[in-house]
Amino acid sequence: MKRVYSLYRVSTKRQVEMTGEDDIPMQRTACHEFAARNSWKINKEFYEKGVSGFKVSATKRDIIQDLKNAAEKREFDILLVYMFDRIGRIDDETPFIVEWFVQQGIEVWSVTEGEQRFDNHVDKLTNYIRFWQANGESRKTSMRVKDSMKQLVEQGIYTGGVTPFGYNAVPSGRFNKRGKELVELVVDPSEAPIVRLIFEKSVCEGYGSHRLADMLNSMDIKTHNGSNFQCNTVNRILKNRIYCGYYVSGETISPHQPQLQIIEEEVYEQAQKILGQRSHKNDEKTQIAMNTKGKTLLSGNIYCGHCESNLVATSYVDSYTRKDGSKYSVRKQRYICCNKARKRGDCDGQSAYLTERIDGAVNVIVLEYLASIKTTAKSIALEKRYKTEIAEMKTQKKVAENIKKEWVERLAQLSAEITKSLTGDSSFTPDMLSMAIDNAKSELQKSEDKLAELNYKLTNSQGAVKKLDYYYDQFRSWANEFEVASLEQRKMIICQLVREINISRGYNLDIVFDVNYEQFFGN
Repeated sequence: MKRVYSLYRVSTKRQVEMTGEDDIPMQRTACHEFAARNSWKINKEFYEKGVSGFKVSATKRDIIQDLKNAAEKREFDILLVYMFDRIGRIDDETPFIVEWFVQQGIEVWSVTEGEQRFDNHVDKLTNYIRFWQANGESRKTSMRVKDSMKQLVEQGIYTGGVTPFGYNAVPSGRFNKRGKELVELVVDPSEAPIVRLIFEKSVCEGYGSHRLADMLNSMDIKTHNGSNFQCNTVNRILKNRIYCGYYVSGETISPHQPQLQIIEEEVYEQAQKILGQRSHKNDEKTQIAMNTKGKTLLSGNIYCGHCESNLVATSYVDSYTRKDGSKYSVRKQRYICCNKARKRGDCDGQSAYLTERIDGAVNVIVLEYLASIKTTAKSIALEKRYKTEIAEMKTQKKVAENIKKEWVERLAQLSAEITKSLTGDSSFTPDMLSMAIDNAKSELQKSEDKLAELNYKLTNSQGAVKKLDYYYDQFRSWANEFEVASLEQRKMIICQLVREINISRGYNLDIVFDVNYEQFFGN
């Protein structure tokens, strides 16, 4: 009697609990009946629950690897599945896995499709076409699911998943096609203040994710699963736009859901700016301090005016002798140019600058500019900045229109190559052409989405006024709080108010203010 190993697989965890035609119990029953009719004995069964044969390569599927090891040891004679696509649905991988088993002397059988043999070229072609079709069906299913999720998000409907911190999932009173009640998110009144605290500490005092996690854990605040906060948990909160009142799925964003909003959008955007500049992948000039624990006023946005390298705050000990001969020492702070002091590059500037001189000068200048906002009428400041904002958006719209035009032309060129490719007269193979067309469509969609976003902003200019109003109010609050603020708060105010400070020999300062605030200075 031939020894049979059988493989059962379902793609999603939902199918494990289903009673439909794709669930594992049905596959198992069909395989046992098929084996009995052929007088085979199933010696061992392999189960894959919630494993996609389309998205997960065979090299990452333990069951497939176990079957291959068993085949090499000749532990079985037949690999039996309900349908061949249970082995996989990757068109450039699964056909060769089936062929590999046959080459090892293992018969590969399907309850519904019979045995896959490789006696001639037609068999090989049939084997490839089968998985090419299965791959295509998976792609279509994936597209349908993505489109369905996109439509739900566009309608402002919650699509499920892990409930974000700050919210509770409650029954909605709506039911899906299977009769299952859907849930919706509501703000948790006990967690919402904690979310606001996380963003406030990040934006106003420069707290990093590790420091925020330590703070929350010291307050004995737990995540939804009862665990301590980790830096990754904090980063997910800071990056989640749902706290502004939007459902997000991929690049699809829902209309504003005011009942979900916990923080202002401008606060969220400032948090993203801080996270982006603190990312190790960001090699450009930074404006935000990596942390605010240091004793110096400036960090992150201070540069050498000669070589443009970042200045680093360090400390040193200065020793003194009193009149009576006794000695004492004082630890002082200074900014050093890494290129000059540590010989990492060419620089004709100073090696070091005393922090008390620079911090003192910057402190005086910032106070002068903050004082100027108190004498600038809000209506005048917002009108001037609003006109600039609209002009910037119109420029961005023109760029987006040109990009869209380029991709439309590119897509037309690629489409014209299809007939040539099929007749062998094109430099593109069908696969290459298909990938190029898919990429062009994707880029065209991105440009259209960007253009739609800009058109929306221009049409609804009230949003731009609201954003400017926030910056103005923030600027005024800084003017009122700066002198009495903590060092951490003053450091973050300067980081957000000043884009960069360049210091050159002789303590010459060149201060470049952030564009969001500089136009509030009037004259």
